[in-house]
Amino acid sequence: MKELWIETTNKTTPTTQTQYVDVVIEETKARFLSDNQTCEILSPNNQAEIDSNKAKILRITIKDKSSEDLIIRAAQTGAKYLIVSTENWRIIPLENLIARIGGKSKLIAEVTNAQEAQVALETLELGTDGVLLKTTDPEELLKTVAIVKPDALKLQMTTAKIITTKPINTGARVCVDTCDLMTQGEGILVGSQSAGLFLVEAEVNENPYVNARPFRVNAGSCSMYSLGNLQTTRYLQEFKAGDEVIIINREGKSRKTNIGRIKIEIRPLILIEAQTQDKTIKVILQNAETIRIVTPKGSKPVTELKVDDEVVVHLSAKGGRHFGISVPDETVIEK
Repeated sequence: MKELWIETTNKTTPTTQTQYVDVVIEETKARFLSDNQTCEILSPNNQAEIDSNKAKILRITIKDKSSEDLIIRAAQTGAKYLIVSTENWRIIPLENLIARIGGKSKLIAEVTNAQEAQVALETLELGTDGVLLKTTDPEELLKTVAIVKPDALKLQMTTAKIITTKPINTGARVCVDTCDLMTQGEGILVGSQSAGLFLVEAEVNENPYVNARPFRVNAGSCSMYSLGNLQTTRYLQEFKAGDEVIIINREGKSRKTNIGRIKIEIRPLILIEAQTQDKTIKVILQNAETIRIVTPKGSKPVTELKVDDEVVVHLSAKGGRHFGISVPDETVIEK
């Protein structure tokens, strides 16, 4: 399991997602959140300081080959964690350290954003053991969490009761073919309103007429919302090959994948409305037996949905959205 460290620099440093963080650095101390233990961090300048202190956590900047060798020496003398930053070259020094340290110490790379975190965790295929994120942006922290701990992020799911289904005219519907394989109970979130999204199951079920296509979600009308990431929505029509999309299961566990293909065709559609809490939410899907909505214990074809059937949904933040970004204080009425 990769580790996520963050460094507090001022009062604006994000702390709302610390349930996903392993270690918080405060000045020259590292606080491990699992047991609230604190360790001193040493920043040595030469081998003598490493040999004399025997610190568990060392922080070193790679400036040249000699500083790289200093990090290797620290690993050989038993340092548990090595926090490493790079001045100019980024990938090659990390490749060298990953190869030479060989698990003697845990290597933590300093990064400033999620993109840098992904590079560090994929360098030399094995990647570093974790990253130290230095940011004051809560959104950047959440993006980094999604990369470092993709299995940890969960959306809050609930159930809604079907109140009506209504076949409507034909229209442009979108099939989302991903670069991953899904299992029963997995799919993507889709809805007419950003305030409430239905979990549409991937085509994982065998039937006498069509082979299962576990990479595909027949996702609905081109104007439906879905999640491009855990913070923003996009219209289905906007997605294209190479874009990221979020796979969700009925428990809300999420993982990212990329889109291999978007296929838009004209098909008969069905409007589905459901009630949950004080909200009526809607979705427009293709009207066919192979399109299924996830239920608390299984899934059900849209053609068999009946009033009072329970389905799994996600209720997003209140307010409106501006180009897919939540604006909680905006007043928006969606019908």
